[in-house]
Amino acid sequence: MRIADVLHHRGRVVHKIRTTETVATAVRKLSEHNIGALLVTDSWGRHVGIVSERDLIHGLERFGEATPELPVGEVMRQDLVTCQLRDRVHKALELMTTHRIRHLPVEENRTIVGIVSIGDLVGALIGDKELEVEVLRDMARTH
Repeated sequence: MRIADVLHHRGRVVHKIRTTETVATAVRKLSEHNIGALLVTDSWGRHVGIVSERDLIHGLERFGEATPELPVGEVMRQDLVTCQLRDRVHKALELMTTHRIRHLPVEENRTIVGIVSIGDLVGALIGDKELEVEVLRDMARTH
């Protein structure tokens, strides 16, 4: 199973926020879209990082009560780890484990076309395995 298969079912929406927008705005966007991470762009629209729920928690621990009014650029992760649309799900899971991240932007031709979460990938693998089990059961019944 490939990342393209996961995005086919999940969708290719990429929610973004600018480095200068506040953490409070990030929290609102995450909640509004029921997602766990936002791609962060600079004033020219270039991708410069990602901010996740985990980053917001670390921001609260580091900056305290002032966190909601801080710019997202203060709490985001700048090391943008990505995978490719053609990558296998297992490879993406390895990247997530190695970098200790839960959200992975997906690239196609140097353009980010989606974001997958560890939950998306595990869910896809479970669904794939359940389908395999059903096919094997059907084969056993017919033989």
